[in-house]
Amino acid sequence: MAFETKEQILEKILSEKKPVCPQCGEEMKLWEVPSIPVGDGLGWGVPYLFLCFNNDCPLYKKGWDDLKEHYAQQASYRCLCYPGTNKFELMPVFSSIGGRGQIIDEEIIAQQEVLKESIKKGFSLLATCYVEKDWVTVVRILLDATEPSRVRLKAAEMIGDLAELEAVEPIRNYKFGNKILQESVDKAVKKIHERYFTRECPFCAEIIKKRAKICKHCGKEVAGQ
Repeated sequence: MAFETKEQILEKILSEKKPVCPQCGEEMKLWEVPSIPVGDGLGWGVPYLFLCFNNDCPLYKKGWDDLKEHYAQQASYRCLCYPGTNKFELMPVFSSIGGRGQIIDEEIIAQQEVLKESIKKGFSLLATCYVEKDWVTVVRILLDATEPSRVRLKAAEMIGDLAELEAVEPIRNYKFGNKILQESVDKAVKKIHERYFTRECPFCAEIIKKRAKICKHCGKEVAGQ
């Protein structure tokens, strides 16, 4: 029997139609099962279930009275369903908000999938740029705030090895607003200067030779600076 990862199981469940609660007819919500060992009798043996969180569900409303009368417990039931089956059971809850923290937000999942795809495409493009020595595209990716942070960070790391001196000016004039990314960019710029034996004038910020004594742009003495 093939082993399925939790991610594969979730993907499969999301592709299926959601069940409806047989008690109230409302569409049930996908719910992530808490980490409870099956061996203690409390586990369900699956990572996800469907639950009815309708507070007007007859089962839920009647459950408060039933459990109080028969078991002297301040609790109720919610209807649960095993994914891919018509198997419905009851799950005890002790408040109206009980279990809501494990509800799977499908919109967030969709956003995460889009992000994963963007990162994948970004890394693929950067790999091509590295082979083709296309530093211009790498700089464009770095300066594009819509690119995922991981992709921009990788671009910053690559620039030190690929970029020419022309890349320094646009990079220096960009405010990244991210400390980690900024530090990576600073290291990359330093690496570019090391490859070209250059530096930036401490007075006018123009690029000059590393061994220059007088800045050819502003005329200031830069020896020892």
